Amino acid sequence: MNKIVSFIIIATLITACTKNLVTGRKQLNLVSESELQSMALQEYKTFLDANKVLNSSSSKDAQMVNRIGSRIASFIKSFYDSKGQSSILEGYHWEFNLVDSKEVNAWCMPGGKVVVYTGLLPITKNEAGLAIVLGHEITHAIAQHGSERMSQGLLQQLGGTALQIAVANKPAETQNLFLTAYGIGTTVGALLPFSRKEESEADEYGLYFAAMAGYNPEEAIPFWQRMAASGGSKPPEFLSDHPSDASRITKLKSNMPQAIKYFKASKK
Repeated sequence: MNKIVSFIIIATLITACTKNLVTGRKQLNLVSESELQSMALQEYKTFLDANKVLNSSSSKDAQMVNRIGSRIASFIKSFYDSKGQSSILEGYHWEFNLVDSKEVNAWCMPGGKVVVYTGLLPITKNEAGLAIVLGHEITHAIAQHGSERMSQGLLQQLGGTALQIAVANKPAETQNLFLTAYGIGTTVGALLPFSRKEESEADEYGLYFAAMAGYNPEEAIPFWQRMAASGGSKPPEFLSDHPSDASRITKLKSNMPQAIKYFKASKK
Protein backbone atom coordinates (compact mmCIF):
# COMPACT_ATOMS: atom_id res chain seq x y z
CA MET A 1 0.00 0.00 0.00
CA ASN A 2 2.81 2.41 0.88
CA LYS A 3 4.40 1.81 -2.53
CA ILE A 4 1.10 2.56 -4.24
CA VAL A 5 0.64 5.76 -2.24
CA SER A 6 4.22 6.82 -3.02
CA PHE A 7 3.65 6.14 -6.71
CA ILE A 8 0.47 8.23 -6.72
CA ILE A 9 2.22 11.12 -4.98
CA ILE A 10 5.16 11.02 -7.40
CA ALA A 11 2.80 10.86 -10.38
CA THR A 12 0.86 13.81 -9.00
CA LEU A 13 4.03 15.84 -8.57
CA ILE A 14 5.16 15.14 -12.12
CA THR A 15 1.84 15.89 -13.81
CA ALA A 16 0.96 18.91 -11.66
CA CYS A 17 4.19 20.87 -12.18
CA THR A 18 3.72 23.77 -14.57
CA LYS A 19 5.96 26.60 -15.78
CA ASN A 20 5.11 29.92 -14.14
CA LEU A 21 4.64 32.70 -16.70
CA VAL A 22 6.03 35.40 -14.38
CA THR A 23 9.16 33.74 -13.00
CA GLY A 24 9.75 30.93 -15.50
CA ARG A 25 10.15 28.50 -12.62
CA LYS A 26 8.41 25.11 -12.48
CA GLN A 27 5.74 25.08 -9.77
CA LEU A 28 3.44 22.51 -8.21
CA ASN A 29 -0.09 23.49 -9.17
CA LEU A 30 -3.02 21.36 -8.01
CA VAL A 31 -5.62 24.15 -8.02
CA SER A 32 -6.93 26.42 -10.74
CA GLU A 33 -6.59 30.19 -10.58
CA SER A 34 -10.34 30.58 -11.08
CA GLU A 35 -11.04 28.38 -8.04
CA LEU A 36 -8.66 30.43 -5.91
CA GLN A 37 -10.07 33.75 -7.11
CA SER A 38 -13.57 32.58 -6.19
CA MET A 39 -12.36 31.53 -2.74
CA ALA A 40 -10.49 34.83 -2.38
CA LEU A 41 -13.64 36.89 -2.98
CA GLN A 42 -15.35 35.18 -0.07
CA GLU A 43 -12.37 35.30 2.29
CA TYR A 44 -11.60 38.93 1.44
CA LYS A 45 -15.14 40.04 2.23
CA THR A 46 -15.09 38.03 5.46
CA PHE A 47 -11.82 39.67 6.50
CA LEU A 48 -12.97 43.21 5.69
CA ASP A 49 -16.26 42.68 7.55
CA ALA A 50 -14.35 41.56 10.64
CA ASN A 51 -11.82 44.40 10.67
CA LYS A 52 -11.83 48.20 10.73
CA VAL A 53 -11.31 49.40 7.16
CA LEU A 54 -10.29 53.04 6.80
CA ASN A 55 -12.38 54.97 4.29
CA SER A 56 -10.41 56.52 1.43
CA SER A 57 -12.82 59.47 1.37
CA SER A 58 -11.68 60.55 4.84
CA SER A 59 -8.26 58.95 5.34
CA LYS A 60 -5.25 60.29 3.45
CA ASP A 61 -3.35 57.10 4.25
CA ALA A 62 -6.12 54.99 2.70
CA GLN A 63 -6.07 57.26 -0.34
CA MET A 64 -2.31 56.77 -0.60
CA VAL A 65 -2.60 52.97 -0.43
CA ASN A 66 -5.23 52.95 -3.16
CA ARG A 67 -3.37 55.44 -5.36
CA ILE A 68 -0.02 53.66 -5.21
CA GLY A 69 -1.52 50.19 -5.54
CA SER A 70 -3.68 51.18 -8.51
CA ARG A 71 -0.71 52.81 -10.24
CA ILE A 72 1.49 49.72 -9.84
CA ALA A 73 -1.33 47.43 -10.98
CA SER A 74 -1.87 49.59 -14.08
CA PHE A 75 1.80 49.43 -15.05
CA ILE A 76 1.95 45.68 -14.46
CA LYS A 77 -1.01 45.26 -16.82
CA SER A 78 0.68 47.40 -19.48
CA PHE A 79 3.91 45.44 -19.07
CA TYR A 80 2.33 42.01 -19.56
CA ASP A 81 0.02 43.25 -22.31
CA SER A 82 3.12 44.43 -24.20
CA LYS A 83 4.65 40.96 -23.81
CA GLY A 84 1.50 39.22 -25.07
CA GLN A 85 0.94 37.69 -21.62
CA SER A 86 -2.37 39.28 -20.63
CA SER A 87 -3.52 35.90 -19.32
CA ILE A 88 -1.35 36.40 -16.21
CA LEU A 89 -3.90 38.94 -14.97
CA GLU A 90 -7.04 37.20 -16.17
CA GLY A 91 -9.88 37.67 -13.67
CA TYR A 92 -8.06 40.39 -11.73
CA HIS A 93 -10.22 43.19 -10.33
CA TRP A 94 -7.98 45.18 -8.05
CA GLU A 95 -9.00 46.38 -4.58
CA PHE A 96 -6.66 48.12 -2.15
CA ASN A 97 -7.77 48.59 1.45
CA LEU A 98 -6.06 49.97 4.54
CA VAL A 99 -7.00 48.23 7.81
CA ASP A 100 -6.55 49.79 11.24
CA SER A 101 -4.20 47.38 12.99
CA LYS A 102 -0.87 47.61 14.81
CA GLU A 103 0.29 44.50 12.94
CA VAL A 104 3.17 45.13 10.53
CA ASN A 105 1.79 43.30 7.53
CA ALA A 106 0.30 43.44 4.04
CA TRP A 107 -0.94 40.78 1.63
CA CYS A 108 -2.54 40.21 -1.76
CA MET A 109 -5.05 37.46 -2.57
CA PRO A 110 -5.72 36.01 -6.05
CA GLY A 111 -7.70 38.37 -8.25
CA GLY A 112 -5.95 41.43 -6.81
CA LYS A 113 -7.52 41.72 -3.36
CA VAL A 114 -4.99 43.67 -1.28
CA VAL A 115 -4.81 44.73 2.37
CA VAL A 116 -2.24 46.96 4.08
CA TYR A 117 -2.18 47.29 7.88
CA THR A 118 -1.66 50.73 9.42
CA GLY A 119 1.12 49.26 11.57
CA LEU A 120 3.26 49.00 8.44
CA LEU A 121 3.12 52.70 7.52
CA PRO A 122 5.59 54.00 10.15
CA ILE A 123 8.15 51.63 8.61
CA THR A 124 7.42 52.34 4.93
CA LYS A 125 7.60 56.08 5.85
CA ASN A 126 7.04 57.35 2.29
CA GLU A 127 5.28 56.51 -0.96
CA ALA A 128 8.29 54.76 -2.48
CA GLY A 129 8.63 52.56 0.61
CA LEU A 130 4.97 51.59 0.40
CA ALA A 131 5.36 50.93 -3.34
CA ILE A 132 8.13 48.44 -2.55
CA VAL A 133 5.77 46.55 -0.22
CA LEU A 134 2.82 46.62 -2.61
CA GLY A 135 4.99 45.46 -5.52
CA HIS A 136 6.22 42.60 -3.35
CA GLU A 137 2.74 41.50 -2.27
CA ILE A 138 1.27 41.83 -5.76
CA THR A 139 4.08 39.63 -7.08
CA HIS A 140 3.12 36.90 -4.62
CA ALA A 141 -0.34 36.83 -6.17
CA ILE A 142 0.43 37.07 -9.89
CA ALA A 143 3.36 34.64 -9.58
CA GLN A 144 0.85 32.23 -7.99
CA HIS A 145 2.94 31.70 -4.89
CA GLY A 146 -0.23 31.20 -2.88
CA SER A 147 -1.39 28.57 -5.34
CA GLU A 148 1.95 26.82 -4.94
CA ARG A 149 1.70 26.86 -1.14
CA MET A 150 -1.94 25.77 -1.30
CA SER A 151 -1.00 22.87 -3.56
CA GLN A 152 1.79 21.81 -1.21
CA GLY A 153 -0.65 21.90 1.70
CA LEU A 154 -3.30 19.90 -0.17
CA LEU A 155 -0.69 17.29 -1.04
CA GLN A 156 0.97 17.05 2.37
CA GLN A 157 -1.94 17.58 4.72
CA LEU A 158 -4.94 16.36 2.73
CA GLY A 159 -3.34 13.72 0.52
CA GLY A 160 -3.58 15.64 -2.74
CA THR A 161 -7.35 16.07 -2.49
CA ALA A 162 -8.89 18.34 -5.13
CA LEU A 163 -9.77 21.80 -3.83
CA GLN A 164 -13.54 21.44 -4.31
CA ILE A 165 -13.56 18.12 -2.42
CA ALA A 166 -11.36 19.55 0.33
CA VAL A 167 -13.68 22.53 0.76
CA ALA A 168 -16.71 20.22 0.97
CA ASN A 169 -15.21 17.61 3.30
CA LYS A 170 -12.74 19.60 5.39
CA PRO A 171 -13.80 23.26 5.19
CA ALA A 172 -11.92 24.46 8.30
CA GLU A 173 -8.64 22.82 7.29
CA THR A 174 -8.98 24.13 3.74
CA GLN A 175 -9.71 27.66 4.93
CA ASN A 176 -6.62 27.55 7.17
CA LEU A 177 -4.52 26.40 4.23
CA PHE A 178 -5.80 29.32 2.16
CA LEU A 179 -5.18 31.93 4.86
CA THR A 180 -1.70 30.57 5.48
CA ALA A 181 -0.89 30.51 1.76
CA TYR A 182 -1.63 34.22 1.43
CA GLY A 183 0.25 35.49 4.45
CA ILE A 184 -2.63 35.56 6.92
CA GLY A 185 -0.97 32.79 8.96
CA THR A 186 2.34 30.95 9.23
CA THR A 187 4.04 28.14 7.35
CA VAL A 188 5.89 25.27 9.00
CA GLY A 189 7.94 22.19 8.29
CA ALA A 190 8.72 21.18 4.72
CA LEU A 191 7.11 24.30 3.25
CA LEU A 192 9.82 26.62 4.53
CA PRO A 193 12.44 26.26 1.77
CA PHE A 194 9.81 26.95 -0.88
CA SER A 195 8.66 30.02 1.03
CA ARG A 196 12.15 31.50 1.03
CA LYS A 197 12.35 31.06 -2.75
CA GLU A 198 8.95 32.70 -3.16
CA GLU A 199 9.96 35.61 -0.94
CA SER A 200 13.09 36.21 -3.00
CA GLU A 201 11.08 36.16 -6.22
CA ALA A 202 8.58 38.62 -4.74
CA ASP A 203 11.44 40.90 -3.67
CA GLU A 204 12.96 40.91 -7.15
CA TYR A 205 9.85 41.29 -9.30
CA GLY A 206 8.19 43.61 -6.78
CA LEU A 207 11.24 45.86 -7.03
CA TYR A 208 10.89 45.93 -10.82
CA PHE A 209 7.15 46.61 -10.73
CA ALA A 210 7.55 49.52 -8.30
CA ALA A 211 10.28 50.96 -10.53
CA MET A 212 8.13 50.60 -13.66
CA ALA A 213 5.43 52.62 -11.92
CA GLY A 214 7.92 55.44 -11.28
CA TYR A 215 8.85 54.77 -7.64
CA ASN A 216 12.54 54.89 -6.75
CA PRO A 217 13.62 51.25 -6.25
CA GLU A 218 16.60 52.35 -4.15
CA GLU A 219 14.14 53.00 -1.34
CA ALA A 220 13.94 49.19 -0.92
CA ILE A 221 17.28 49.12 0.90
CA PRO A 222 16.48 51.60 3.71
CA PHE A 223 12.98 50.14 3.96
CA TRP A 224 14.28 46.63 4.65
CA GLN A 225 16.89 48.06 6.99
CA ARG A 226 14.08 49.68 8.96
CA MET A 227 12.20 46.38 8.94
CA ALA A 228 15.30 44.64 10.27
CA ALA A 229 15.65 47.22 13.05
CA SER A 230 12.00 46.80 14.06
CA GLY A 231 11.98 43.00 14.15
CA GLY A 232 13.70 42.14 17.43
CA SER A 233 15.16 38.63 17.80
CA LYS A 234 14.62 36.34 14.82
CA PRO A 235 15.24 32.63 14.12
CA PRO A 236 18.17 31.55 11.95
CA GLU A 237 17.46 31.79 8.23
CA PHE A 238 17.19 28.01 7.77
CA LEU A 239 14.31 27.96 10.27
CA SER A 240 12.54 30.98 8.83
CA ASP A 241 10.04 31.23 6.00
CA HIS A 242 11.63 34.55 4.95
CA PRO A 243 15.21 35.27 3.85
CA SER A 244 17.38 36.83 6.56
CA ASP A 245 17.46 40.62 6.40
CA ALA A 246 21.13 40.57 5.35
CA SER A 247 20.48 38.02 2.57
CA ARG A 248 17.46 39.95 1.35
CA ILE A 249 19.31 43.26 1.18
CA THR A 250 22.31 41.69 -0.60
CA LYS A 251 20.02 40.14 -3.23
CA LEU A 252 18.08 43.37 -3.70
CA LYS A 253 21.34 45.23 -4.32
CA SER A 254 22.19 42.71 -7.05
CA ASN A 255 18.76 43.34 -8.64
CA MET A 256 19.08 47.12 -8.39
CA PRO A 257 20.80 47.84 -11.75
CA GLN A 258 17.90 46.30 -13.66
CA ALA A 259 15.38 48.07 -11.43
CA ILE A 260 17.10 51.41 -12.04
CA LYS A 261 16.72 50.83 -15.80
CA TYR A 262 12.96 50.38 -15.37
CA PHE A 263 12.84 53.46 -13.13
CA LYS A 264 14.68 55.65 -15.65
CA ALA A 265 12.46 54.37 -18.47
CA SER A 266 9.36 55.37 -16.45
CA LYS A 267 10.58 58.97 -16.42
CA LYS A 268 10.86 59.29 -20.21
